[in-house]
Amino acid sequence: MGKKRVATNSRNDADKSGECRTCLMDDTASIFRNSPTGCNFCDNFGQTGLGQSRRLESSEDLARAIKRSSSSNEYDCIVGVSGGLDSSWVLHRAVSLGLRPLAVHMDNGWNSELASNNIRQLVSSLGVDLVTHVIDWSEYRNMMQSFFDSDVVDVELLYDNAMLGVCFGYARKHGLKHILSGSNYATEGVQMPPEWAATDKRDQTNILAICNAKRKDFPSFPFYSNWQYVVDRLVHRIRWVPLLDREMYNKREVTESLVRLYGYKPYPYKHYENIFTRFYQAEILPVKFGFDKRKPHLSALVLSGQITRAEGLAMLSTAPYPTEEEALSDRLYFLKKMGWTEEELRSYLARPARSHAEWRTDKLFSMAYPAYQKLKGLWTVRVSNPAGRKQNG
Repeated sequence: MGKKRVATNSRNDADKSGECRTCLMDDTASIFRNSPTGCNFCDNFGQTGLGQSRRLESSEDLARAIKRSSSSNEYDCIVGVSGGLDSSWVLHRAVSLGLRPLAVHMDNGWNSELASNNIRQLVSSLGVDLVTHVIDWSEYRNMMQSFFDSDVVDVELLYDNAMLGVCFGYARKHGLKHILSGSNYATEGVQMPPEWAATDKRDQTNILAICNAKRKDFPSFPFYSNWQYVVDRLVHRIRWVPLLDREMYNKREVTESLVRLYGYKPYPYKHYENIFTRFYQAEILPVKFGFDKRKPHLSALVLSGQITRAEGLAMLSTAPYPTEEEALSDRLYFLKKMGWTEEELRSYLARPARSHAEWRTDKLFSMAYPAYQKLKGLWTVRVSNPAGRKQNG
């Protein structure tokens, strides 16, 4: 099975300069710095989260705005669902708020039965319509193979980009102005270190450069670019809205509610509802890239008061997979689905990592971004509500 699995955070001495005394982050992140209140990750969580909570309208105010914007449509909003906790709760809350959401699921070929079951139970019980966009597996596999061959860290950039393309595409199709997202500060508000993921999930340029291809080479892939986002934001006036930041969001309480109401099947760590994402986070990232994504995820729970630091450290002291049997099962599934041998996987895991920046990126948009921000600000003032409060998103 390749390298022996070991816990990725075995240090328990909080006084070491390479560890935070407050959260779970440490110097496996290149930008880690201790501070009087903990570390730079703690400071960013507090400043950004508090700042955001002060400027967002409540979920009830948001629901009223959504209803006004969609009174003549069949649906009020788009809710992207993965079968995971956050998106499942967003769908539940949308219906609770009296909205008529269209549930949108993007199937990249790695769905687990757990995720599929959760989605079926939710849409059936809530009585909402569901559309599933299935990506052509041969295209998607070829794109994944290019990312593996390139040794870049963010193979999940493909999923994230396609998910944006699918959700915004259905919003345009149905003339909807709001996409309700499960992203939230309570469980994922700790900054992801820059070397742990691609910095721009809308960087279509980087995806195509890594794949050494043009869009026409992957005709069914729902690419989403920064330039399309500008059009969607300024012309179609579509907002990507983190609903869960507008109310108290407690992971344990939400899990218990979903289990009770819908027979929801929980899973141990964030994003483990997808087979590849689970294998990627539990095996590929620690072994090939040397970090554990559970650290920022669990740190957010510590900083939002949902678990203690001691509880977080106890979780990190265990292997990312609950059992060796589950680890082996995912490994074999990955090999079979990708058409790899065990030796090919070992060779990939042993090769050094390379940066996304070694391939072309969307530098033109980066240069134009200040102008976009100014245009968005002017548009926001123009569509302010009668009370004078700006619409956010």
